[in-house]
Amino acid sequence: MTETRSLVLERKGELALREIDLPTQVGPNDVKIAIHTVGVCGSDVHYYTHGKIGPFVVNAPMVLGHEAAGTVVEVGSNVTNLKAGDRVCMEPGIPDSNSRASRLGLYNVDPAVQFWATPPVHGVLTSQVVHPASYTFKLPDNVSFAEGAMIEPFAVGLQAAQKAKIAPGDVGVVIGAGPIGIMIALAALAGGCATVVIADLSAEKLAIAGQYPGIVPVDIRSQSVKEVVDKLTEGWGADVVFEASGSAKAWSTLLELPRPSGCVVVVGLPVEPTPVDWSLASTKEVRFETVFRYAHQYPRAIQMLGSGKVDLKPLISDTYTFDKSVEAFDRAAEGRPTDVKIQITMPS
Repeated sequence: MTETRSLVLERKGELALREIDLPTQVGPNDVKIAIHTVGVCGSDVHYYTHGKIGPFVVNAPMVLGHEAAGTVVEVGSNVTNLKAGDRVCMEPGIPDSNSRASRLGLYNVDPAVQFWATPPVHGVLTSQVVHPASYTFKLPDNVSFAEGAMIEPFAVGLQAAQKAKIAPGDVGVVIGAGPIGIMIALAALAGGCATVVIADLSAEKLAIAGQYPGIVPVDIRSQSVKEVVDKLTEGWGADVVFEASGSAKAWSTLLELPRPSGCVVVVGLPVEPTPVDWSLASTKEVRFETVFRYAHQYPRAIQMLGSGKVDLKPLISDTYTFDKSVEAFDRAAEGRPTDVKIQITMPS
């Protein structure tokens, strides 16, 4: 253990930049990474403002941050695919490789997974971290650290798109234009959708999403999502519908949107009971899929950014230096309608 200056969530509502003991020993299958850029995720902010997410409670000081990119500075004796100087991004969840879930390839739902900045596991808003090489991925030369730190939320979008089993030319709908909603829309387009309707209450968020060709923004305060979908599909319905708002109210009309035998992918996690019209779901034979984080999506996401297939740079709203990271979290907690992703850069 070595004392390292980090952004520490002391308890609900209290952040501090201070020294804290963190592991520094590099095992034979590990790499040590100098952190360059960290994105501020909604879950980080939720721990800051609420002190818990479901069963995960902040009972002791915890370093925040899990969306990160940096440079390898040391490799373990068994590591052959990475070397010092490589620019990388890191998948933040470390499962038990011997668990039944991992052996089935479903490591994201391994109950034993250790995920950065999920109590009691420390995150990466610190100068250096040690991480398994198998969950550390080299960035193409044309992908910046800032983009590399966006791979993590984009991987959620890819997981959703893959679960939907999109076919070329499909019409998609995303409910919720937050960071994950926009990521899903971009992943759905990259996965084959001809058009993706994205619906929200925030005109500012919709304007950001609407910059991308193929995305049709719908302000639900003045437009009916169903009417827009019906016009696009001549009344048939959307092929795939992604619920990314986490709002229980969205479910009151959600099942009007998919076509017969269409798919609904549930990404948002509502905190209230959701009214689901199972009769309508049955008569349409709607297929349901659910998403929890991602599995095997990082290589795909990196290839997409490297090829130029997907551009995430317009989603980076502002960047703060590490010494102003408390300000960055306070801004993220404000939930400004023009903000999608706030990032923090570490000292070189």
